[in-house]
Amino acid sequence: MSKRIVTVSREFGSGGRTVGRMVAEQLGYKFYDRELIQMVAKQSGFALEFVEETGEYSTTSSLLYNLSMGGVYAQGGFSPDHLPPADKVQILQNNIIRELAEKEPCVIVGRSADYILRDRTDCLNVFVHADKEFRIRRAVEEYGFPAKNIDKLIVKKDKARASQYRHYTDQIWGMADNYHLTLDSGVLGLEKCCEIIVALAK
Repeated sequence: MSKRIVTVSREFGSGGRTVGRMVAEQLGYKFYDRELIQMVAKQSGFALEFVEETGEYSTTSSLLYNLSMGGVYAQGGFSPDHLPPADKVQILQNNIIRELAEKEPCVIVGRSADYILRDRTDCLNVFVHADKEFRIRRAVEEYGFPAKNIDKLIVKKDKARASQYRHYTDQIWGMADNYHLTLDSGVLGLEKCCEIIVALAK
């Protein structure tokens, strides 16, 4: 069975976003990364920067887990008006990601999409990682970050993503059991990672 949805989770600096875009281009799928952030910002009224940061680095509560398990949020026990802003962002992301998956074949980067869409049989969940040296080089050369203290920034970003993922999904970010495929972009290269994902999606 072909996979019409591909989610790409990634370590900071691993090139996962680039891989996701390449996959979308080769499969002819829509690509959602910052586009998703813009949609959430527009619907929520929150600043784009707040949505971007909150969507992957906030650790307010286990909201997505609560929603998926039919908890008090899912049962309407709390009014959305009384939720913290970070939780409102998560609810909107959850709803938008589900809507996009229903609407059309697409590649979605980050935003706990692998967890949100975990029950779909037409979804391929991928985690892209690499050693620190590879990620430092990409962060400096491709992303334009200053070389000073870049190793500390990478650790900080990954810890924040892992913490956010744990709080909102009650799962461990980067654990192989949570994905169909994990790829070392530093060893394989971005093109080969793309090639493997496209082959499996087809």
